[in-house]
Amino acid sequence: MSQVSIFGQREQGQDVRTQNILAVVALSNIVKTSLGPQGLDKMLVDDIGDVTITNDGATILKQLEVTHPAAKVLVELSQIQDREVGDGTTSVVILAAELLKRGNELIKNNIHATSVMAGYRLALKESVKFISSSLSVKTDSLGREALINAAKTSMSSKILNAESDFFAELAVKAMQNVKTVNYQGQAKYPVRAIHILKTHGMSSKESTLVDGYAIQATRSAQGMPTSMTGAKIACVDFNLNKYRLAMGIQVLVQDPEALDKIRQAEMDVCKQRCQKIIASGANVVLCSRGIDDFALKYFVEAGVIAIRRVPKSDLKRIANNTGAKIVVSLADIDGEESYEPECLGTCERVYEKRVGDWEYLFFEGMSQTRAQTIILRGANDFFLDEVERSLHDSLCVIKRVLESNSVVAGGGSVEVALSVYLDDFARTLGSREQLAVAEFSEALQIIPKVLAMNAAKDATELLAKLRVYHNAAQKSDTSDEKKQALKYSGLELTHGKVRNNLTHGVIEPAMSKVKSMKFATEAAITILRIDDMIR
Repeated sequence: MSQVSIFGQREQGQDVRTQNILAVVALSNIVKTSLGPQGLDKMLVDDIGDVTITNDGATILKQLEVTHPAAKVLVELSQIQDREVGDGTTSVVILAAELLKRGNELIKNNIHATSVMAGYRLALKESVKFISSSLSVKTDSLGREALINAAKTSMSSKILNAESDFFAELAVKAMQNVKTVNYQGQAKYPVRAIHILKTHGMSSKESTLVDGYAIQATRSAQGMPTSMTGAKIACVDFNLNKYRLAMGIQVLVQDPEALDKIRQAEMDVCKQRCQKIIASGANVVLCSRGIDDFALKYFVEAGVIAIRRVPKSDLKRIANNTGAKIVVSLADIDGEESYEPECLGTCERVYEKRVGDWEYLFFEGMSQTRAQTIILRGANDFFLDEVERSLHDSLCVIKRVLESNSVVAGGGSVEVALSVYLDDFARTLGSREQLAVAEFSEALQIIPKVLAMNAAKDATELLAKLRVYHNAAQKSDTSDEKKQALKYSGLELTHGKVRNNLTHGVIEPAMSKVKSMKFATEAAITILRIDDMIR
C-alpha cells in the first residue's frame, strides 16, 4: 500500500515539541535577566540604526524580529499582557516558557499531552481561587498609600527606581484627576486621558504635571493673543488655503480681466469660510491641515488663536475632552456653507508657554473630562523614551488597583504561596493530573528564583526560607495572627532577606497576577497541543 505524499516537509510528535520548546526557552532567556528591581537593560538596534534601550519585556520582544511560529505566540502573549494589565510582561513570558519546559518533560515520560493540559487547567483554576480567597487584600483598608506603593513597585524594576517617590506621586495624582463615572455608576480611570510629552533639558526631577491638555504646537501668527480665557474651540479637518478648483476642471476664459476675478473669487471663498468660523463665536481654531497666510490675517484681526497642522490624534482628543465636533466640511443640507455654534467645544483657558526648546499650547479646565498632561524632562531621547514606557506601566497599574480594588504582596510572595498550596493540592488528587499540577507548582518558583539570581543572591537558600514561611502560614490556625501574616512574605533583594512585603509596601494589583497566570497557561497549552508541523 503506497503512502499518500504531502507537499512540503512534515515533522511529527516529539521532534516538533522539542523544537517549539527550544525556541520558546531561547526567547525567555533573552528577557530573563531584565526581571525585577536588579534587572538589567537591553540595547536593541534596528536596520536603520535606531537604538532602543529598555527593560520592558513587551518592548524587547516587539523589537525582535521573531520568525519561529511558536516563539511568535510568546511575543503576542507579552503584547496582550501589556494591553490588558500594562505591567508583568517579562514574568508572563518566563512563566509560560517554564510551564512548557516542564510539560514537555512529562510528555517525554509517557504521560499523554491531554493529561498534562488538563492538570495545568486544574492548577490554574485552583490558583485563581486561592489568590482571591486568601492572598488578595482590599485596597480600601490601605488607602492612598496603596496606590503610591503599587506605582513604586512597578517602577522599581525600571529606570525610574531612584526617583520612584517623585514619579509615583505624580502618576497617582494624574490618575485620580481623570476619574470619570460611567452611566452604570462605575468609576473609570482612562489612561488615554493622560498625555505624556517629552522635552530635552533639565533633570527628570523637573518633570511637571499640568491640569489640562498640552500639544506641541504654536500660534500660526505672532499677532495672535498668547492666552485666551473662556475659550470656544473649533476643530476643523479641512484646508483653509486659497480655494482651488478640483482636478480636471477646465475654465475657458475669453477676457484676460476675468482671470483676476477668478483669482479674487477663489480668495473670497476662503475668506468667507474663515469669517463663518469666526462668526460662530470661536476664539480658538485648531486645524489639522494648512492655513494660508492671507487667511491668518482674518484670524489675527478678529483676535483669534489659530493653529495649523495639529496632529489628528491630538485633535480627536481635544474634541472629546472639550465637547467639540470635528468638522470635515462646511457644506450643509441646503447646499450652502455654514458653521454651527453647536460644533464648538469649551474650555476655561488656552495659553502658550515655552518649555525647554519647544512652544506648547495648554488647554486647562476642559468641559467634558479632566485631561492631564505630564511633561517629562531628561537628558536624552533614550532616557525620555524609557521613562515614558515606565510611567505608562505605572499608570496602568494604578488604574488596575483603583478599578479592581484589590492588591497582593509582590517580590515572589504570591508565586511561592501558590507553589506550596498546589503541592499539597496535588497530593489529594488520585488521577494522572497530579503530576501536571505538581509541575505547575514547581514552575511557579521560577519567578522568585530569577528575581534572586538577577540580584546576585543565593536563590536556593532564599527560596527554601520563603517556602518554610509560606508553609507555616498555610498550616497554622486562622486565629494565630502572627503566623497568618507570614503569607505576605516575599523577597527583599537589596540585602537578600525575606520580609513581609505587604507592610513594606511592595504590592501589585491582584488582577495582574491572575491575568499573567491565565495568559501564560493558555499560551503553554496552545504550544503543547501542537504535535505536527507541515511547512
